[in-house]
Amino acid sequence: MEKTKSQKIGIDLTEGSILKALLLFAFPIVLTNLVQQLYSTVDLIIIGQFAGNTGTVGVSTGGELIDLMTPIASSFAIAGQIYIAQLYGAKDHQNLKNAIGTLLTLLLCLSAFFTVIILVFYRQFLSLLNCPSEAFSEASKYMLITAAGIPFVFAYNGICSILRGFGESKRPLLFIVVAATINIFLDLLLVVCFHMGASGTAVATVASQIGASAAAFIYMYRHRHHFEFKLDIKTFRIKKQALKVILSLGIPQLVRVFSVQFSMLWVKSNINAYGMLASTTYSVGNKVEKFMNVFVQGIDGAAGAMIGQNLGARKHQRVVRIVKTTLICSLSIACIISCLFLFIPKSLYGIFTTDPGVIEYGVVFLRIMSIACIISAVSISFKAVATGSGAAGLCLVIGVMDGICRILICMFFSFFFHSGATDFFWGAAFCQLIPGLIGLFYFAGGKWKTKKLLSEG
Repeated sequence: MEKTKSQKIGIDLTEGSILKALLLFAFPIVLTNLVQQLYSTVDLIIIGQFAGNTGTVGVSTGGELIDLMTPIASSFAIAGQIYIAQLYGAKDHQNLKNAIGTLLTLLLCLSAFFTVIILVFYRQFLSLLNCPSEAFSEASKYMLITAAGIPFVFAYNGICSILRGFGESKRPLLFIVVAATINIFLDLLLVVCFHMGASGTAVATVASQIGASAAAFIYMYRHRHHFEFKLDIKTFRIKKQALKVILSLGIPQLVRVFSVQFSMLWVKSNINAYGMLASTTYSVGNKVEKFMNVFVQGIDGAAGAMIGQNLGARKHQRVVRIVKTTLICSLSIACIISCLFLFIPKSLYGIFTTDPGVIEYGVVFLRIMSIACIISAVSISFKAVATGSGAAGLCLVIGVMDGICRILICMFFSFFFHSGATDFFWGAAFCQLIPGLIGLFYFAGGKWKTKKLLSEG
């Protein structure tokens, strides 16, 4: 009976058609990310329409620090996913148990630490963020309430990474749909009907996080035999070797994320200096880009998991075919997106703004970003090898180079062309060129075949 149940969970990514497995695994990831983008957008629309500028600033400023929790959680969750995927591919059941228990315990400890820090120092954090005095009260309420949701953010990311390591990408989509439904319903109820402002949005956010993590946990517990999981004190212990692997993968991933985020903030800061038109164009353009990038990123996430399982199973030739298939799929999607950016840029911008000046400038932004789509598609196809093989040092170098290239290319265009904010658009477009080449050389060199990640577990 248990065996039958196990067969229905996840996908064995080491057998069968590569294209079919890639698309089947990527599709739910794409939908999950789309739902996340949609409900975060609805969040902003509701608070902006019914709570005014004070509510909007309160939510955006109060949420700055809370938003940092997701990349921290996902960095270690992705590290766990890579390790679990390789162990699952190698059928190493004992170390699989150790990895799952260690990952969940680590994330639980980190979430408790950050929750306490924010609850104690929230005023100091808001002061550092230069929160306007008019919005300080709303921002404080938002930060304090959403801090209660941090453990659930970490739990959700941890459980979903375990599922994806096993080849299961459909259920995380269902969990995020649960979160989106709760979030939008409570936003409308608390902000629109009860006029609770930022506090209402915060309660809706925390409730959605609890809903998603509870749904994920219930699913994992119901299928605990398949996931090598037991709900007892022995499970929630940190095993030294598993911790060593997860930290060795997670810390570079975290540094990479922060490097990229810092460079993006630097670009945003410089663009803001050119006034409201440039700032709004870039902000709206980023929102359009995020929606479009969801598709390529879904392929990237699926490829990383497939590569991890196949390296665990020592199927190196299949990994090569996975990379080639990923490249073809990513380029196909990127070409479609680029055509949309080139031929209907005004329509895309018109979804988010009615300002004719922003729409006109947006045409320039999206035409530049059409080049970025192609570069990104090629880049992530080869970077997926570094991610899936657990090459932590290389992932760190790639991430840092992404940040450095973004800043240096922006400075280059700004120094030589003097085109205002457009120079920074070009920098953002070409920033993945060098990281992509590094990934290509790593793949071509074949060093990924000799990674010894599993021997450390």
